[in-house]
Amino acid sequence: MNPLHWHKVAAISGVAALGLGTYGAHVFKPQNPAYKEVWQTASLYHLVHTAALLAAPSTKNPNIFGGLLTAGILAFSGTCYTVALLEDRKYSTLAPFGGFAFIGAWASLLF
Repeated sequence: MNPLHWHKVAAISGVAALGLGTYGAHVFKPQNPAYKEVWQTASLYHLVHTAALLAAPSTKNPNIFGGLLTAGILAFSGTCYTVALLEDRKYSTLAPFGGFAFIGAWASLLF
């Protein structure tokens, strides 16, 4: 994959992060208010790691860094959004894998 494609991935992810963050702040009204915090966590991690995707082309291994960040966003934030929206923690099984993908992405910068 051309390293500059990560800017497009970041653009798509950024649009989604802002849209989902706005939805969470202004529309999302879960019955259990604890799920509002789950949504906010998903949104924060989504936006922060989307911003980090912009740096992927300048890394030594852009496809590893960008791929792991993207996997982390999908697995961690996606799972958290689903858990919050459905108000059911039984859908949280992928979140730890997303967290490990984030850790792997940042660790990949060491090599």
